[in-house]
Amino acid sequence: MEKIKKKKRKTYTRRDFLKGFGSGALSTAVVPKLLVQDASSLQTTGGKAPLYSKKQITLTINEKKYVFVVEPRETLLHVLRERLKLTGTKESCNSGECGACTVIMDGRTVYSCMVLAVEAEGSKITTIEGLLDGEELHPIQKAFVDNDAMQCGYCTPGQIMSAKALLDKNPKPIAEEVKRAMAGNLCRCVSYPHIINAVFDASKRLTKTGA
Repeated sequence: MEKIKKKKRKTYTRRDFLKGFGSGALSTAVVPKLLVQDASSLQTTGGKAPLYSKKQITLTINEKKYVFVVEPRETLLHVLRERLKLTGTKESCNSGECGACTVIMDGRTVYSCMVLAVEAEGSKITTIEGLLDGEELHPIQKAFVDNDAMQCGYCTPGQIMSAKALLDKNPKPIAEEVKRAMAGNLCRCVSYPHIINAVFDASKRLTKTGA
């Protein structure tokens, strides 16, 4: 009876391994370099820049005009925090769920983590820093402090900006209108009753001062 010959298994030496690893490492190092190209060196099509090239935009932030060169993926939140160091606008969920990054853009509240900087081109934006008058707190900020409408304080800037947008449009809101306007801002410390009281208090202060 003829014996079945077993296939001899090929063995690898340390030298073989290093050779293979070296060529693999070289390929992974070279490919990204070939795929990534400086946008400034790319030719335009029909006079239009590629979609992935950087773009110059103009934003008016807290009544000051700024010009930025941004990447298409860059968010308004990133511009505010990293470019201008306006860190009062908080970075939290980065998915438009919590409201910590709320700012006022062209009179309405937006989650700045969900707005691309290029989408905000030409807009007027107000952040929590823009409410200050020198070192003097805005009446809404004072109302939040006086009504203990915060614990950790992380969500507070976004809460105040939502309150500001509401009271700008509706100086004397009823309870349901306050709740609806503040619904997009989550407070992990569950200070909601104090927050609602602060908004009513701010309404009275603003009405009294005519601000």
